Amino acid sequence: MKITEQCVVALTWTLKDTLGETLDTLDEPIEFLVGGDDLLEKIEAALQGHVAGDEMELHLEPDMAFGDYNDQLVFLEPRNLFPAELEEGMVFEGLPPGGNPSAPTDLLYFMTEIYPEHVVLDANHPLAGIAIRLDLKIHAVREATVDEVGQGTLGVGFFKIQPTAGEADDGDEGDGPPDITPPVRGATYNGHLH
Repeated sequence: MKITEQCVVALTWTLKDTLGETLDTLDEPIEFLVGGDDLLEKIEAALQGHVAGDEMELHLEPDMAFGDYNDQLVFLEPRNLFPAELEEGMVFEGLPPGGNPSAPTDLLYFMTEIYPEHVVLDANHPLAGIAIRLDLKIHAVREATVDEVGQGTLGVGFFKIQPTAGEADDGDEGDGPPDITPPVRGATYNGHLH
């Protein structure tokens, strides 16, 4: 079966920066919905018409991948607004009450630096501003089910950062500190970027 606008593909890949440094390797095939929200647009376009067994190399500039780095998404916040136990790499959904009121509330913020009196949070995707090279292998192609098409995703995304399970609506309504995911290595990338 050839890859079409709405199908499911099982992929493995090696992701590198333009200097050749490996950023991620996906050794075991994972399924992604083509025509949904799982893959970057340029990857979906390149996959069209290919079949299981095909391999390809892609080069993605920041504007076709994770965007340019935006220094307006970096915030210096008082340390006392956050839990006592902090680690660089933790991810917060929004800023806590008392945080910068001009900060967008619908973004995930990475704890990038911790000081005694303040912390630095960055809402840029960790790969923002980086041109990437992607070596892909297609392991399988199948038709997407009606449910999969309706959901628009198989629940995994190409380096899309997801809040941890249970954050969507826990009834907390934003009272107290923001929810925390584990440090970025691994969990926040749906098991990728080890």
